[in-house]
Amino acid sequence: MKYSELINQEVYCEGLKVGRITDVIIDGEEWKVTHLEIELRKEAAKELLGAKTSFKNLLAISAVGPASKCCMSESGIDLQVSRGQLRIYLRPP
Repeated sequence: MKYSELINQEVYCEGLKVGRITDVIIDGEEWKVTHLEIELRKEAAKELLGAKTSFKNLLAISAVGPASKCCMSESGIDLQVSRGQLRIYLRPP
């Protein structure tokens, strides 16, 4: 998969449309993808973090899970964590 194919993909968690990918963060020393920058939807920001508006956040790549279990479809990427766990994988940019 190309980096450019990830940009603008929708991210879902247990049927909740979390947001869309706006950038990919790479560790310059290890050359590994560490985070996905996502634009959280207003509804997801409210449910997951108690925020009133949408905003950008970093999602740890470990929430996506290993490539063998990653569920990517035409509609987007399904995360391999529950809604309750998702908050620990998010952090401000």
